[in-house]
Amino acid sequence: MSAPFPQVPGQTPRRTYLIVDGENIDATLGMNVLNRRPAPEERPRWDRISAFAEKVWSQNVVPLFFLNATSGQMPMPFVQALLAMGYKPIPLAAQGSEKVVDVGIQRTLDALMDRPGDVLLASHDGDFLPQIEALLEDDDRRVGLLGFREFVNARFTELEQRGLVMYDLEADADAFTTMLPRVRIIPIEEFDPLRYL
Repeated sequence: MSAPFPQVPGQTPRRTYLIVDGENIDATLGMNVLNRRPAPEERPRWDRISAFAEKVWSQNVVPLFFLNATSGQMPMPFVQALLAMGYKPIPLAAQGSEKVVDVGIQRTLDALMDRPGDVLLASHDGDFLPQIEALLEDDDRRVGLLGFREFVNARFTELEQRGLVMYDLEADADAFTTMLPRVRIIPIEEFDPLRYL
């Protein structure tokens, strides 16, 4: 975790904008990690993710969860659960084949260029690279990416040299209650042999 930026008296407290690409996280978990549809107990614990986002830079979090509602239906039990956890669900719909969640997130990241605060994006999708690169141009802003590191678009890794901080959903955010069947490179200081015995 990095040190907090100093708060200026009388100024609105700094905050972290947690932008969740729910579709991408779910698809990556199912298709790449589990190779099947995740069971309920295998899905991320979104409350843990927002708590992690709060700890990352020791400041309040605005958690935004983007959903595709093009079908005209919303998963109301899930939306209610998100609301109970303090998330702001953003169900978006499109007329055609537009990648509505991507467009909504891109517009949100663009809008954040004119607002103070830090950004933590939960996604693996390279469609957000231009916006993340632009956010990194601001020396007074911290930008992080949260996902399964082995499935993150490779261009994001290149942005680490420019200040992008990568966080792992399982290892850093502790977002799961069960150990996932991942094969990934493990830094030796993080290796726990008991997880494999």
